[in-house]
Amino acid sequence: MTVSRRDFVKTAAATGAGLTLAVYFQGCGDGALSPDGALAPNAFLRLLPDGAAVVIVGRVEMGQGATTGLAMALAEELDCDWSRVSVEQAHPDKAFRNPLFWNLQVTGISTSIRQGWRPMREAGATARAMLVAAAASRWGVTAASCRTEGGRVHHDLTGRALEYGDLVSEAAALPVPREAPLKDPRDFRLVGKRLDRLDGEPKVRGTTTFGIDVRLPGMAYASVERCPVPAGQVGSVAGEAEAMAVPGVLKVIRLEDRVAVVAEHYWQAVKGRRALQVTWIDGSEPALDSAAITRRLDDLLAGGPGTVALQEGDVDGALQSAATTVSARYDLPYLAHATMEPQNCTAWVHDGRVEVWAPTQFQAGPFYAAGGGARGVAATGAGVSTSDVTINTTFLGGGFGRRLEVDYVGEAARIARELDRPVQVIWSREDDMRHDFFRPVAAHALTAALGGDGLPLAWRQSVATPSVARHWVPWIPAWALNLGGVFEHGADIVALEGSLVLPYRVPNRLLDWRELVVPVPVGYWRSVGHSHNTFAVESFVDELAHAAGQDPVAYRRALLQDDPRTAAVLDVAAEQSGWGTPPPAGRARGVALLRAYDSVVAQVAEVSVSETGQVRVHRVTCAIDCGTVVNPGLVEAQMQGGIVFGLTAALHGEITLAEGRVQQSNFFDYEMMRMPEAPVVEVHIVPSAEPPGGVGEAGVPPIAPAVANAVFALTGERVRRLPLRL
Repeated sequence: MTVSRRDFVKTAAATGAGLTLAVYFQGCGDGALSPDGALAPNAFLRLLPDGAAVVIVGRVEMGQGATTGLAMALAEELDCDWSRVSVEQAHPDKAFRNPLFWNLQVTGISTSIRQGWRPMREAGATARAMLVAAAASRWGVTAASCRTEGGRVHHDLTGRALEYGDLVSEAAALPVPREAPLKDPRDFRLVGKRLDRLDGEPKVRGTTTFGIDVRLPGMAYASVERCPVPAGQVGSVAGEAEAMAVPGVLKVIRLEDRVAVVAEHYWQAVKGRRALQVTWIDGSEPALDSAAITRRLDDLLAGGPGTVALQEGDVDGALQSAATTVSARYDLPYLAHATMEPQNCTAWVHDGRVEVWAPTQFQAGPFYAAGGGARGVAATGAGVSTSDVTINTTFLGGGFGRRLEVDYVGEAARIARELDRPVQVIWSREDDMRHDFFRPVAAHALTAALGGDGLPLAWRQSVATPSVARHWVPWIPAWALNLGGVFEHGADIVALEGSLVLPYRVPNRLLDWRELVVPVPVGYWRSVGHSHNTFAVESFVDELAHAAGQDPVAYRRALLQDDPRTAAVLDVAAEQSGWGTPPPAGRARGVALLRAYDSVVAQVAEVSVSETGQVRVHRVTCAIDCGTVVNPGLVEAQMQGGIVFGLTAALHGEITLAEGRVQQSNFFDYEMMRMPEAPVVEVHIVPSAEPPGGVGEAGVPPIAPAVANAVFALTGERVRRLPLRL
């Protein structure tokens, strides 16, 4: 897909996306005829001569339904036949950069619908305007006298109608309009409907191609031995002859920091790898363990002032004069992403080029190497320029932020460079678990002063945690990170999201950050900073309600007087859960809130605790206001999945280290929530006329504090450390 620079037209979007790009192709004259005879008025659509619509999406599909939602937004304005719509994954191109994510071609932080809502609608409206103009010209009538529906242009005064496919050639010869009117939401026919996902049937039938399903002629397979301690290097390698003696093994490739065994089949590569004995030059802290990391967190919280990210009012004065103060500390562990499909990538270096097939969330960016995403690391690994890299994005068997990292892509390109055939590098589950970029460990210390009405007058919070942003852009100095909006006043705002902005009214606040620096690789994990900040904040608010002798829902409602939208969502969750009425015998309820991603979520968890201290979550009531709902089925599915994902972490998730090594390796010692454990999840969508908000991340953060708060209500024991153990 080639887009001329002069064909970029910048248009200000009325959504949170800010400045979006509507990209127009340079066609025949000012027209938009693609080589296959399709109408291609912009980078997001091809309307074929048979009337089928192909929607090109720059965001990836990893189970969240984003491609269906984006296609619905475009098809709504195009007024096409939904049964004739299909989706095609975009290759790296400026047209598909994400202005809500550092202008990278990336899928994450619940931006797919938020960012794409306006541009996809504009793309569909542009094509519809051209089709109407073509029909009006053929009939000799005004465009205003025509209407569209179901993939046809109608002229009701004369009873005539034309299929879109019959108008493709004529429409493609017309100038591409720079603006086209968008529908009034009252006229929507698709948006808001519970339509089936476009990727549903092929996944059920098993015909979907995930990264690990890629097969190319002559393809080999590789299994890779990596240093168990972060940042280690290869010292010596023994057993190469034994590895080569394994039937099917083609080559042992020694790189500076890993050793790959390449074979005709994957299991042959694994057997060859097992024959190797690699000694390692360990990284900077080979003796690091979880106890040492906890001590460093202790020291950070006990030390002097951290980097102040937010200061409002006189916190010290309010604390000193308060009759009642409450303090608490909350601790959260490292977490793995544990995607169902382990990391993998297929690369083929030939004729001065590299082709890549990868399940990646991060196809491309403006920087070389890691900052350039999959394309950048593939270019570096293969020794070619980025213009000589082709990225084919497959379906993703789960992402959760792990596939924002592109280490496995660069690795595959480095290995493929040593071969004359395509190679697929497959990580085992153990590889995936032990060489993840983990959700950072975090510790929070909070103190609040309560007034005579029990509401907080002051709130002091210190957050000790690593910086994922520094990992992503280690070469960029702090002052540049401040200018780029990644840091504020020297503090990583992503590490603090969920604490930096609160939905609650507190007149005096101080928030500081203490950076933990250890050589454990960290990355963005589903809901990112909100995953640990929301646990601390919502648990602490519950503690304040208890100290004030007030009901947790009523207490939050009192703190939300300036935020009626959030209060309304809280009310729906409370009402639908039966809050205020007795729960079943032996159970209690807990509540938590989230305001993030331009959405609001409230969750009520109903739990019991066995005689042996085992926590069981029976029911979760979730209310969400995510603005305009494109497809309620997708919203419900994401809330349900996010809740189970968050419950897995709350009840089971923990990565620990000993002698610099990750101790967990597979699902027997890094447990997932099983079907018998799963609660009943009820999702209530609160009607809203706001622009679409994010849902993929928003279901995760509230569930852990909701469960912990319910445990306290039932047992009187306050849980301040995850995973939750009594």
